[in-house]
Amino acid sequence: MHAVFALTCLLAVVAGFVSGQAAWTDGHRSAENVAHHRHTVTASTVGETAYRAGEQPGSRPVTVAAATWHYPSQRPHTETIPVPAGTRNGDAVRIWVDGNGSAAAAPPSQADIVLNAVAIGTGALAGTVLAGGALAAVRLRIVDTRSARAWESEWAGVEPLWSGRLRPGQGAGDD
Repeated sequence: MHAVFALTCLLAVVAGFVSGQAAWTDGHRSAENVAHHRHTVTASTVGETAYRAGEQPGSRPVTVAAATWHYPSQRPHTETIPVPAGTRNGDAVRIWVDGNGSAAAAPPSQADIVLNAVAIGTGALAGTVLAGGALAAVRLRIVDTRSARAWESEWAGVEPLWSGRLRPGQGAGDD
């Protein structure tokens, strides 16, 4: 049983590495695709900054301001965008835009890709080890149950002779 669990752990390492490598490759491919379709432009703020709640509950507020920029072909756009804290009216900020000129998120950074790959690889490793451990525990439980039943059966035949007690239906001198 130990050899099977050790083999499962080895398989988990391989699964974690392969999953992490696949996530790394896919992340790079996706980031390159996003970067190919997004561009940075300089926007000018046209209003005072404000704070907006973060995207997830409990996350930090985001500093935002209305800004205007031209993309593509001098087409004007005005949107409320995230800006660095301390940005004033009229300041220039660099933003990412999509092919239509709308504000968009930056392509995933190298750190984002690495963290995602590590998380997926670690998840695959942990999931495989937990599944293997659960299967080993179930198998040991089955073996223990069968052993206990066999012991009970054998003990039922040996115990009356060993203890000298009468068995059910046996009278004195019926040995």
